[in-house]
Amino acid sequence: MRSPDIRTTFLDFFRERGHRAVPSSPLVPSDPTLLLANAGMNQFKPYFLGETTPDHPRAMSVQKCVRTSDIENVGRTARHTTFFEMLGNFSFGDYFKQEAISWSWELLTEHFNLDPSRLWVTVYLDDDETVRLWRRIGVPSDRIQRLGMKDNYWSMGIPGPCGPSSELHYDRGPQYGPEGGPAVDGERYHELWNLVFMQNLRGDGPGKEGYPILGELPAKNIDTGLGLDRLAAILQDADGVCDTDLVGPALRLVRELAAHDEPVSSRIVAEHSRSIAFLIADGVLPSPDGRGHVLRRLMRRAILHARRLGIDDPVLAPLTTTVVDGLGGTWPELTTHADLIRHVVTSEEEGFEQTLRHGTRFLETAVSRSTGTISGATAFKLQDSYGFPIDLTLDAARSAGLTVDEDAFAELVEERRRQALEAGRSTKKDAIERHDTYRRLRAEHGPTEFVGHDTTETETRVLAIVNGTEVILDRSPFYAEGGGQVGDTGEIRTPTATLRVLDTRAHDGMHVHTVRVMDGELRPAPGHATVDVERRLATARSHTATHVLHAMLRRVLGDHAAQRGSRVEPGRLRFDFAHHSPVDVAPVQTLVNEYLLDDPDVHVWEASRAEAETAGALAPFGEQYGEHVRIVDIGDASRELCGGTHVAHGSQAGPVRVIGESSIGTGLRRVEALTGPDALRHYDHEHHVLSELVKLLETPPDRLHQRVETLLTAQRELRTLHRRQLDDLVTTLASTTEQHPGGRLITRTVDVPDLRTVATKLLPHTDAIILGTRQNAKATLVAALGPAFGTPARDLLARAAREVGGGAGGKGPVAHAGGPRADRLPRAMELATADARALLSRSAG
Repeated sequence: MRSPDIRTTFLDFFRERGHRAVPSSPLVPSDPTLLLANAGMNQFKPYFLGETTPDHPRAMSVQKCVRTSDIENVGRTARHTTFFEMLGNFSFGDYFKQEAISWSWELLTEHFNLDPSRLWVTVYLDDDETVRLWRRIGVPSDRIQRLGMKDNYWSMGIPGPCGPSSELHYDRGPQYGPEGGPAVDGERYHELWNLVFMQNLRGDGPGKEGYPILGELPAKNIDTGLGLDRLAAILQDADGVCDTDLVGPALRLVRELAAHDEPVSSRIVAEHSRSIAFLIADGVLPSPDGRGHVLRRLMRRAILHARRLGIDDPVLAPLTTTVVDGLGGTWPELTTHADLIRHVVTSEEEGFEQTLRHGTRFLETAVSRSTGTISGATAFKLQDSYGFPIDLTLDAARSAGLTVDEDAFAELVEERRRQALEAGRSTKKDAIERHDTYRRLRAEHGPTEFVGHDTTETETRVLAIVNGTEVILDRSPFYAEGGGQVGDTGEIRTPTATLRVLDTRAHDGMHVHTVRVMDGELRPAPGHATVDVERRLATARSHTATHVLHAMLRRVLGDHAAQRGSRVEPGRLRFDFAHHSPVDVAPVQTLVNEYLLDDPDVHVWEASRAEAETAGALAPFGEQYGEHVRIVDIGDASRELCGGTHVAHGSQAGPVRVIGESSIGTGLRRVEALTGPDALRHYDHEHHVLSELVKLLETPPDRLHQRVETLLTAQRELRTLHRRQLDDLVTTLASTTEQHPGGRLITRTVDVPDLRTVATKLLPHTDAIILGTRQNAKATLVAALGPAFGTPARDLLARAAREVGGGAGGKGPVAHAGGPRADRLPRAMELATADARALLSRSAG
């Protein structure tokens, strides 16, 4: 059975049993406690907690998920992946264990035709009721195993819904491992389906096996997850998940491109390519931290393992194209963002090649200088700075007859993990505490009634005060920050106080107003709330202009130029969009202003999500919408889902003045613009600057460009001359290299200010450099070291810096020192040179 048929069979089965299909949420979740969507139940968390009432008590979904907790097992086992599709059925206070158990058994045995004798069941240790239900439908006792919290108790975050679970496993046969069921061998007995009986709320702190239970949820719920990849492997008689129709096309391409076969690396490259394509399609771009770091790690692992297979040409673009071709019919976002995926992976692979070359040289130097063991610090730097996983360093060491200090490496990895964990724990604890407070207040008072689309002032009541600076109202005219639009400001007056509203944000369905007490005493009381009308109007101008800018960018560049983020402020906007090269914004700006000048109507209407999609409404990236949505039409050019504020007619939004266009990441561009009076003030300022420039250069405006070009040409010629002088100096200095047993040294006092550039140019010709100069009655020194010494270059300047009355600074291979005692420079050079020679001697020993 092919994967499309598996999805259809699952959904049809539960549709017949009263379940409503819910689309997969994006991989970037709206829940701030999650980095990426990792389970089918993520988007239903508010239903389980009782914070929101679902439109239907039964749901089903095919959810995109990414998990990297078991990334080291990918390719090495038959069942682990970083991306997977989770088939799930859910009950929100409707049915419970009996139906979930009987339906799962029926679907697997009668519709997917799995052999009942090969199915095993695990349950939580003391869940006797679940054991009885499995026995009742015919599962023999010897194929039911009781396991602890690690295996059969599931939770989502802290605090979060949780409960005991029961899992269905499939016995792949004795050729895959020993007898004994899931408790003995997970490779032979593949976990297929996890049935979670969601009935408790998990807390923080000590508790039973690390799961302290705060109490019961408002209702007993069902959350199940059936892994499509694993089921497909069984139904397609495949050796593992990478051999199914989901990953198999990419795996076959890897094997065609590889110079030699290495099964683990081949599977890693193929599997990661699918995760990479889906993450980029959902708006994740490579970056040093957060979600972007997850993506970058996957890309670099795939590239490194491809090189290990002898694939030297760029590999991610053809592989992700295979993923798009194979799965784009089911997941249209892959097809929509195919160009973006290709450009992102191509750019990232090109950039990583440079890092890879530097890392290779660093590793080769470390190997050549090692007398038997590569240090743990070197192995850690290779992984942390250059992306070399430890297994590649181990391979290189073994090939050279060396070993790696794996214990020291493991300690450094653990220390880095501990530091990151501690940093994240504090932030997460604060977020959890705030979440608990708002959740309690919402349960007590209900959601805020927002009236700001119809009025900018209203009678209201202060219901609660949080931390002395945050106010909860029963009804509010203040727009809460969302959809890129900043929150409203204004004033709240009560019989006891006057409050200045500094910001408005949304939390758990409530508007939280950050206030400053201008006079009186803040306490719960009736009052009157008034929005800053001028600021609101300026913000509305920017929001309407943002929608038109989006429409015109798509008109000029194509539909791929979709929104990837925005910031709407009074008189100013920032718009991020997908595109792979610089954009000439002048024609776009002209189109925007011409369209606004035609004064199109701004029409707001509401509909179901399905009706809005049918009508062609765009959903801004990263925003979550319910079944009923608000749509903003601006003439016939723009139709978007939007909860923000807008002007009534297009002409009220202009003029728009684009003040910047830039790259903010691979395949991602940013436009910044001013609107309304702010745009006019910018025009006036530019005219004033131009007039002053005409006076300063004594040149008519029509010849100003020619005059400036002449000045720039002179500047370029001076820079060229300076570079030649530096190159000549580098050549001269390179010929003065001192040879030492531990390496080569260049040391000299020179008469140029740019010592760092000279030292950097000299590094390929030597191992250590000490340079000094006198400039402006000050002494300056620079030290540089090759990558193999493991010593900061600034250590060579410690004594020299004190000699000239200053200090040494800088990180990495190049450091600097300076001080006011220019007359002490010769002695300082002697000290730094002596320290460099001592370092070379130690290195030789």
